[in-house]
Amino acid sequence: MSPIASITLIIVIAVVLFVWNKLPVVVVAMMVGLALWASGILTLGQSLAGFGDPAVIFIASLFVVSSGLEVTGVTAWAGQLLIRGAGEESRTRLLLLMMSLVALLTALISVNGAVAALLPVVVVIAVRLKRNSSQLLMPLVFSAHAGSMLALTGTPVNVLVSEAGFDAGVGGFAFFEFALVGVPLLVGSMAIIVLFGQKLLPERNGATMPADFSRHARTLVEQYGLASGVYRMRVRPNSSYAGAAPSAIDLAAYPGLQLVGVQEGESAGPLRRALIAVGDHMLVRGDPDTVANFAADMHLSFREEGATPGKGEETLFNRQSGLAEVVIPPRSGLIGQAVFPGMVTESGDLIILAVQRAGVEIEAPKAAGDVRGIVLQAGDTMLLQGTWKALDVHLDDPDVLVVSSPELVRRQAVPMGPGAKQAVAILLGMVLLLATGIVPPAVAGLLAAGATILSGIMTVEQSYRAIGWTTVILVGAMMPLSTAMVETGAAKFMAEWLVGLVGDAGPLALLAGLFVLTAIMGQLISNTATALIVIPIGVAAAASMGVSPRPVLMSTGVAAAAAFLTPIATPTNLMVMGPGGYLFSDYWKLGLPLLIWFFVVSVFIVPLIWSF
Repeated sequence: MSPIASITLIIVIAVVLFVWNKLPVVVVAMMVGLALWASGILTLGQSLAGFGDPAVIFIASLFVVSSGLEVTGVTAWAGQLLIRGAGEESRTRLLLLMMSLVALLTALISVNGAVAALLPVVVVIAVRLKRNSSQLLMPLVFSAHAGSMLALTGTPVNVLVSEAGFDAGVGGFAFFEFALVGVPLLVGSMAIIVLFGQKLLPERNGATMPADFSRHARTLVEQYGLASGVYRMRVRPNSSYAGAAPSAIDLAAYPGLQLVGVQEGESAGPLRRALIAVGDHMLVRGDPDTVANFAADMHLSFREEGATPGKGEETLFNRQSGLAEVVIPPRSGLIGQAVFPGMVTESGDLIILAVQRAGVEIEAPKAAGDVRGIVLQAGDTMLLQGTWKALDVHLDDPDVLVVSSPELVRRQAVPMGPGAKQAVAILLGMVLLLATGIVPPAVAGLLAAGATILSGIMTVEQSYRAIGWTTVILVGAMMPLSTAMVETGAAKFMAEWLVGLVGDAGPLALLAGLFVLTAIMGQLISNTATALIVIPIGVAAAASMGVSPRPVLMSTGVAAAAAFLTPIATPTNLMVMGPGGYLFSDYWKLGLPLLIWFFVVSVFIVPLIWSF
């Protein structure tokens, strides 16, 4: 069998397996690389070379930067701005604000990251405004696809297109150069959705809706009876507690007053020093008049940073610290241990605020004025408080089951949390490096990802979990296919066939043919995998016709973004299928008009910007 026949067979089998969808896409992608080696088309080094390609490294680093914006609450802040600005009456204003926000986020942190961050926010908006989620979620995803063409970082396909330009000797595309075509795509998409979306989209809600953690703190403090009567007070310089040990705190003269814990001033974590210092904080629980007398006598000041004094939700749950509910599972090592409210855990980083058994709070028994503690049993629940970092680190413990992940809660409920300013600065720095071209994209991405870790926004382990390994492995494993198509002449052969098919119709017909090929494949398999197959064909076709490959590459990028007709076209299309209550047949109704608009831009507007 000739090399061209072999590679054609490999592509056909890969496409069939992608469409069949019974094997993981990463397995199919790895099989492609191994098949290229086993057939003798490429050496083993060539068939695995994609994993060391700079484009793959850049794509992986973008996941880390994107996750940094999420965990610090930058995207939650953006979502809250959307809720405030949308209002309750105007459907058009809500759609325009939502689509503009997701497009902007997509341009900076990729389609998957932007949609994943805003999906819960949009679902909450639908519930609060009594709108069907199906009317909002598909516009969210489709405008994200359009927004992916606003900047280099919008989608892995943009990175591949730019790298292909370098390989073809015509230079890559600048960071914001994609916006020349991205802006018309986005504006046209928004117009189609606003004008025709209501009629083309179904009116229903999904059976599976993402959890809404925006009011998680209120739920917890109410359930554990902490909604009021919890106060946070700062130790003044003239306080008798400044320089004293925590054991010196005596509340006997203040009936009903309970010490919840002592926090370090800067970190807001439990006090780890032997002595209390000026600026440290005391959490107390009790009657407001008694608390006020205690504060006056001990020279303590209320420090709520704009919150209502005594309101547990704001005192215990804020930018610095949060709450977590854990369950004691059977066979836990904590069964039989004695704990009490206000107790600091063994790590020294978390405070036990309350313990419940069968939904009822348990009071710690006392003997001769001393707290003896609550003996834990299987099924007991505890409410813990500490810094967000401490909650992330110490709740990964087999002795407890976390009811709601603190990381997920923080992403939704704490806008502009700890590290938010650093995350925004890192993003702007990466964009500046990419826009100016001072360093290659892979270097800019690695610097930004490294800064995200070194600044403490994320740990190394969290960065591993943040990376979308399916996308990274898919791109790395499929890249050698492009190399094989060029080296065997398959790309040239397919390009000559395509050129022969369009005949003397000219380069516009070539763009039309490539768009149809890319768009059809992109509805069935990953648009990234599609781009890796079509890009070498387009470059070879441009060479055969004697035209510049730049408009061909950009047109291919636009076609790859037009993944509208099926839920399996992209992960984000599938992501909203459950929450939106969509059927397979719902996608093409709104997707077809958008696909036609992308065709017009790809074939007729792209050549006006990048001439042949």
